[in-house]
Amino acid sequence: MKFNEDSRVKIPAILHLCRLGYKYISLNNAVWDTETNIFTEIFKESIVKINPDFDLDQAERLLVDISLLLSNEDLGKAYFEKLTSESGVKLIDFENFENNTFNVVTELTYKNGDEEFRPDIILLINGMPLAFIEVKKPNNRDGIIAERERINKRFQNKKFRKFVNITQLMVFSNNMEYDNEDIEPLQGAFYASPSYTKPIFNYFREEEKLDLKKLLAVEDDSLENFVLKDNNLAVIKSSPEFLTNKNPNTPTNRILTSLFSKDRLSFILKYAIAYVDEKKGIEKHVMRYPQIFATKAIENKLESGIKKGIIWHTQGSGKTALAFYNVRYLTDYFQKKKVIPKFYFIVDRLDLLIQAKREFTARGLIVHIVDSKADFVKSIKTTTAIHNNSGKAEITVVNIQKFSEEANVTQKQDYDISIQRIYFLDEVHRSYNPQGSFLANLTQSDTNSIKIGLTGTPLITKDYYSKDLFGNYIHKYYYNASIADGYTLRLIREEIESDYKIVLKDALDKIKILKGDIERQKVFAHTNFVEPMLDYIVNDFEKSRLTFSDSSIGGMVVCDSSDQAKEMFKIFNEKYALKTEQGEEFLHAAEPRADYKTKLRHSYKVNTAALILHDIGSPQERKDLVEDFKEGEIDFLFVYNMLLTGFDAKRLKKLYIGRVIKRHNLLQTLTRVNRTYKNFKYGYVVDFADIRAEFDATNKAYFDELQAELGDEMEFYSDLFKSKEEIEKEIA
Repeated sequence: MKFNEDSRVKIPAILHLCRLGYKYISLNNAVWDTETNIFTEIFKESIVKINPDFDLDQAERLLVDISLLLSNEDLGKAYFEKLTSESGVKLIDFENFENNTFNVVTELTYKNGDEEFRPDIILLINGMPLAFIEVKKPNNRDGIIAERERINKRFQNKKFRKFVNITQLMVFSNNMEYDNEDIEPLQGAFYASPSYTKPIFNYFREEEKLDLKKLLAVEDDSLENFVLKDNNLAVIKSSPEFLTNKNPNTPTNRILTSLFSKDRLSFILKYAIAYVDEKKGIEKHVMRYPQIFATKAIENKLESGIKKGIIWHTQGSGKTALAFYNVRYLTDYFQKKKVIPKFYFIVDRLDLLIQAKREFTARGLIVHIVDSKADFVKSIKTTTAIHNNSGKAEITVVNIQKFSEEANVTQKQDYDISIQRIYFLDEVHRSYNPQGSFLANLTQSDTNSIKIGLTGTPLITKDYYSKDLFGNYIHKYYYNASIADGYTLRLIREEIESDYKIVLKDALDKIKILKGDIERQKVFAHTNFVEPMLDYIVNDFEKSRLTFSDSSIGGMVVCDSSDQAKEMFKIFNEKYALKTEQGEEFLHAAEPRADYKTKLRHSYKVNTAALILHDIGSPQERKDLVEDFKEGEIDFLFVYNMLLTGFDAKRLKKLYIGRVIKRHNLLQTLTRVNRTYKNFKYGYVVDFADIRAEFDATNKAYFDELQAELGDEMEFYSDLFKSKEEIEKEIA
């Protein structure tokens, strides 16, 4: 008896989906449109059923319209908007989700011309193939990686555009438990949204206790016989292995329950998918599982009458995206209660305001920026939630400093019980001093408001608890979990080389001889110290680019002071900046062209940098420089206090720390380099802070400071740094 992925994973998965409420269809007598793989008869009957004023002829014309929409080069955005629209003809009945038609088929051919592929399992909603599942047998040679490479090639093929555009969700599984030590997803069950380039494989770890007795129908022996016969596998029916693989708790069946039980599928299609306009083109995102469960946790708190609390999701886990998803979800939640929600996203810095506006706008929200206290007074007293003609969802992004005593709705004429204000407060671990006026003004602005605090950093414990100000935790997602899920990278801390410590020590000694007993800050900003430090940084970074064979990565130097940053930038421009004057960098006609190795070596050179300080340039100029860095047009950033928190650039892979960072900014600063990028396994932190122990009595080791920040939660951040022993073991 031969056991392969069909008998081990596919057939048990199909039977599990049948128990979840999907009707199995044999392709032998089925009818479908080969251009879109929409099952035409099922589609027309379902559309007429959920749209009582619609007839079959109109449904036929609708099919033509959908086929045209699916031809767009928009990753299916126009189709998705029609799929989830609440006005006009409904493609899915979200009000009564059970009213839709649910089917499962296997080995349906996705074909255009002479190119084709066949997913293992396809889910049809009202005849539309909205999801598919690819399965492999456990312990297959290349794990899930081979399947990922295949889907990358298929989805980059323009012949498959319509199939990519109609697909909303994909699952890939080799029916094994996750291995949390894997840098790349190798084994387990993963889900993804479509992409024209490389779909991102997401882990799913169920957090709710699902009642399988309610979710799953009893096993149907006649249906099982029919499915096995239709797939020429009747011989496996009584085998112990087949019986074991039908268990609802196998990795494949668990993720199918989590994603495709009807309540979950309705949630995912309606709220968990977002189109994001990036500079490189449109992307389609699906909620990560912590975002799904945080959203459900918010709803549970509201249902129990609790109106404030904290979402503690580690850096890089998508807190702004979480706020976006909740604007959509909570809009419907409150409208069902005949209440109109007004959303505010509150930050404590201008750069974070700009970043939040960019992220919300990219996801299609209408964003209002409050420029003055007077504007905010006007906004808070307005009793309409929508200010645009399109009817799109809105959010107001405001700096906490714009809250004033005048900005409140306590006066009777300003209060409207049909309006519910929801405040998302970014980074609630800082800047919200209970003794200050801003927090008091925020609280008084609307005593009936809902306040959802967002933080990626453990909460302050020395002066006051953020929990006292913003309520208990609504949901937590720790750093170790984020690393295991592949959303953030571990860090490797590098000390500077011993020889170079001697060079810097000599430089310090010479400065003392030259200048005598001067301020420590001036010592470290002196040219004699800054130049060798910069030489080391540039040389080290160019070595890193060579080691990783990647000239696209960027670096950032956290300087000891703004004066040191200015001096470092000045020396950089004199010594390393790209010279563009005529004759300096351009080859003369008679000169031979450099060979490939020389060109490659030159590409690793560091020759562009930007200085980001609050007193240098205008806000717009700084914003432009930061954007240029993100786009790879600048190699290095020199900073002092700016960009240590809230700055997100995936290509930033090496951080040079020239001072001790305290007061709950350390973890934020370190995790600037923890974003996933290409195939990087780690972010790198180079530590200059310990070179000046004799000058700085307050110097502390990283882990002492982290322990002070994290307190009892330190265990959840134990994987932050890769240990020396782990590195040595990996090299060996």
